[in-house]
Amino acid sequence: MWQAAIKHVTGIAESARTISTDNKGGVRVFQLDQQLQIVSMENSEKTELVLLACGSFNPITNMHLRLFELAKDYMNGTGKYKVIKGIISPVGDAYKKKGLISAHHRVFMAQLATKNSEWVEVDTWESLQKEWVETAKVLRHHQEKLEAGSCDHQQGSPVLERPGRKRKWAEQRQDFSHKKSLEPKTKGVPKVKLLCGADLLESFGVPNLWKREDITQIVGDYGLVCITRAGNDAQKFIYESDVLWKHQNNIHLVNEWITNDISSTKIRRALIRGQSIRYLVPDVVQEYIEKHNLYSSESEERNVGVILAPLQRNIAEANS
Repeated sequence: MWQAAIKHVTGIAESARTISTDNKGGVRVFQLDQQLQIVSMENSEKTELVLLACGSFNPITNMHLRLFELAKDYMNGTGKYKVIKGIISPVGDAYKKKGLISAHHRVFMAQLATKNSEWVEVDTWESLQKEWVETAKVLRHHQEKLEAGSCDHQQGSPVLERPGRKRKWAEQRQDFSHKKSLEPKTKGVPKVKLLCGADLLESFGVPNLWKREDITQIVGDYGLVCITRAGNDAQKFIYESDVLWKHQNNIHLVNEWITNDISSTKIRRALIRGQSIRYLVPDVVQEYIEKHNLYSSESEERNVGVILAPLQRNIAEANS
């Protein structure tokens, strides 16, 4: 056994001492300790993340889907996190935003858009609530679901072994354990973070749109992964907000180097004007919109004159 161990260590040392020639004909040697540092970093514990995007998705666009990919690449690239899931949570009809069509259609379009995704899914809980739900509560709902699921997983029933197959099962279990040991370790229950654009950061400054305690809870207890668009100075807005400045270490700003200014508002405007939206939304979403004639001058007038749900609630509570 000890001979095999010595052989294994020697193999690592030999592979670590890779020799290459530089432009001057000299020799550069990568020492064993450098190789071991890399191995140590790769096997360090990572926090599993679930990215949650809340919003109207009226309709969902290719830009919404790109946000998830940009955020995943960035967070995984830090070496501290491992993104395991993305969740799209369309707001309910009680939000009362101008031009907001039925949640049934918005949810279905989001499901069509993500049907081929291996990691992004649509959750209907928020959209099914009779009253508008604060974003902080939506985050808490999904974090509690993850915690409950973790408890269920830890308390799961043992797997029964079939008679006569104990040896094969033991071999499979040993092989599985070996594979798991090679994977990066993760820390406990996955954490939920709010995925958003820089416009959400700016909306924190709109009077009565957000409760200060909700902002504190969102950035303090959960955190933001914010994709910056062209023309947005997110860092400046964080500097100008005492709450955001206090929790700036929990706000991850992701630069969108390949700029993309697609928005749901522009999609609806194009549809009303009879212009093409192809390549701006997934083809299946475009087909669904056309089939049901979802957006028109009439649909854009929906909720006109109605106070937005968060403004109405927060103003009422402030005056009570």
